[in-house]
Amino acid sequence: MELWYTEEHTKNAKFSIKVEEQIHSEKSEFQKIDFFKSKEFGTFFTLDGLMMVNEKDEFIYHDMIVHVPMATNPNIKRVLVIGGGDGGTVRELTRYNTIEQIDMVEIDEKVVRACEKYLPITACKLQDSRVNLYFQDGLEFVKNTDNVYDLILVDSTDPIGPGEGLFTEEFYNNCLKALSEEGILVNQHESPYYDRDAHEMKRAHRKIKKLFPISKVYQFHMPTYPSGHWLFGFASKKFDPVKDIKVKAWNDLGLKTKYYNTDLHVGSFALPTYVRELLESVDE
Repeated sequence: MELWYTEEHTKNAKFSIKVEEQIHSEKSEFQKIDFFKSKEFGTFFTLDGLMMVNEKDEFIYHDMIVHVPMATNPNIKRVLVIGGGDGGTVRELTRYNTIEQIDMVEIDEKVVRACEKYLPITACKLQDSRVNLYFQDGLEFVKNTDNVYDLILVDSTDPIGPGEGLFTEEFYNNCLKALSEEGILVNQHESPYYDRDAHEMKRAHRKIKKLFPISKVYQFHMPTYPSGHWLFGFASKKFDPVKDIKVKAWNDLGLKTKYYNTDLHVGSFALPTYVRELLESVDE
């Protein structure tokens, strides 16, 4: 008998992966956590039946959430990661010796502990001496923070369940307050392709654009996320990610990446016409 993991992307479209075995399943206070092994994607991890991370393509997401802001401002010292329980975002941040402090706020400790056990490819740097783990609500965490972080990375799930509060105007406003004068916010910005995801993308963009003087969106190709076409938001008090990219400074670091490069950095902000029109429509 064949075992398949199937995720419903819309009522009319599904995505399936052939599974060798399910290696872990548990329910936390917040969500259902499952780990599977597959030939095509290696070990993969789902929350409430939705793909979060797999061994084959995780580098794409984690490259693009971290290296775009770091190449825009290589002088970032203090970073806050909200969500990111698989540890991949922290792993990429720890590659920068210039970063002094990485605070990771994840609401569900069980996600982190399971990833440490079953997905060491992403969770391998959570014990770095610069990393501080906080198991609490990210929304509450940033409420009490002023002018502390040079970079906030919102590595969140979709705006349902535990991730819902991380897409509110109150949350984005608190992030603005928590950032230093040179602060950058990068957030998981959903997809422009399917109607439900595009609706959430527009809502997030409208809220962030209203608060930050610089607000842009960039894209990346994520094979196992709905449609494969996914976005991050880039918002800043000072830095423009295209005009201010420090190409030589970043390349001189000699970091080996599988997806990100400085040419792609600039190109990722050149959006397809339909995406531009969707984003521009929030002003109407």
